[in-house]
Amino acid sequence: MSALNYFNDTHQMVRATVRKFVEREILPHVDDWEEAGEFPRELYHKAAAAGILGINAPEQYGGTGEDVFMKVAACEELVRCSSGGLCASLGSLDIGLPPVWKWGSDAMKERVIPEVIGGEKISALAITEPNGGSDVANLRTRAVRDGDHYVVNGSKTFITSGVRADYYTVAVRTGDQGYGGISLLLIEKGTPGFTVGRKLKKMGWWASDTAELFFEDCRVPAENLIGPENGGFYCIMSNFQMERLILAVTANSTAQLALDECLRYVKEREAFGRPLAGFQVTRHKLAEMATDIKASTEFTYRVAARIAAGENCVLDVSMAKNVATRCADRVTYDAVQLFGGSGYMRGTIVERLYRDNRILSIGGGTHEIMNEVIAKQMGL
Repeated sequence: MSALNYFNDTHQMVRATVRKFVEREILPHVDDWEEAGEFPRELYHKAAAAGILGINAPEQYGGTGEDVFMKVAACEELVRCSSGGLCASLGSLDIGLPPVWKWGSDAMKERVIPEVIGGEKISALAITEPNGGSDVANLRTRAVRDGDHYVVNGSKTFITSGVRADYYTVAVRTGDQGYGGISLLLIEKGTPGFTVGRKLKKMGWWASDTAELFFEDCRVPAENLIGPENGGFYCIMSNFQMERLILAVTANSTAQLALDECLRYVKEREAFGRPLAGFQVTRHKLAEMATDIKASTEFTYRVAARIAAGENCVLDVSMAKNVATRCADRVTYDAVQLFGGSGYMRGTIVERLYRDNRILSIGGGTHEIMNEVIAKQMGL
């Protein structure tokens, strides 16, 4: 199956819509937003109006319905805005909202989903804690049942859209130690005892607001439980499959954008009396970059096709994420090298891609955790 067969006419229409949205609403402002460290909240409304936020969400709540390759196409085009942080924050609903539509109560779904995909409210996922990132099974934020409420104490960190979100899908410990004692709660901004800490400064993803969250005797209605009590670990793990696929797509798209910038630059930049493209070492480097991207992209598409078919792809999606992020690491590194001093300057697209790319092999499960998942799936 070729890449042409993965995307139908509807997917290509969505691709064209997102491309126009990026060209019209993001590219003219992206450099300013990067320097400002945020983008206007109004962009959520515009993305919703263009139908972007509802992609892959349930139809009964205003979404497109589940369509993996529609999501892949939209992601590929959004990445072309060149700001990984903007993509991450605009897309934080993709990790915060699925547990709601899969396991939330009907009342929760009817209230939350239309507001988020309509751009009125922002959704975030809150799992990572100060004392543990990938060690989800040992998280410490505690929720104790008290009548018709849970009383939550603890903290979270590195939360994408953490400053501006309205709805937080929060992993808490309601039972014993280990994965069997974890639950998910929907906690709303403004809930007494819940405070948002400082906006964190990062190496990359500048346009993404990332924050610490604090819970001190925070009383959350018991009806805000997502899924069964002590069944949250399964919900989290099932959410990871799609998250890791999109991270792989993002890595491949980042690499492709870096390559595109290089192809343009080497034809324009001259050294020793001829364009950089006139040197064999340059051509071969670009050929290797293109080969890596093609191989990684085709593998990612194949894994996406299996996910779309309903297969369990824990092994392959973990491999795809590692292959894609390794590819993007190499390509963005080589892109800066090809640009030379210009590639080290702020405002150059390859400079931004290089630092934004670094998080992709960390977020959603580190490269090392992916290898552990792979090894376990191999029976080791």
